[in-house]
Amino acid sequence: MNIELTKRALEKVGNQHILVNVISRRVRQLNSGAGGSSRPLVEVTAGMGAADIALLEVIEDKIGFEFVTEEAAPVEVVAPRKRAKKEKTPAA
Repeated sequence: MNIELTKRALEKVGNQHILVNVISRRVRQLNSGAGGSSRPLVEVTAGMGAADIALLEVIEDKIGFEFVTEEAAPVEVVAPRKRAKKEKTPAA
């Protein structure tokens, strides 16, 4: 992985943890070989790996990320149901 590309991509994203997640997801897409999402969105030169391609895509704003807020994706919290107690039958 090219360290210069990594620094430039980190300047775009701003958070190294988010950058790792974006790049790892894109590398999986590039390596899957399944349809249009596995084709590079930038010009590829010899010696570039999938991570370098993904970093260059971030730098050139070909891919990005979006934060999902709790308002956009509400989570329903449901309390677990209590089990009914079984009645014991007297021993005969």
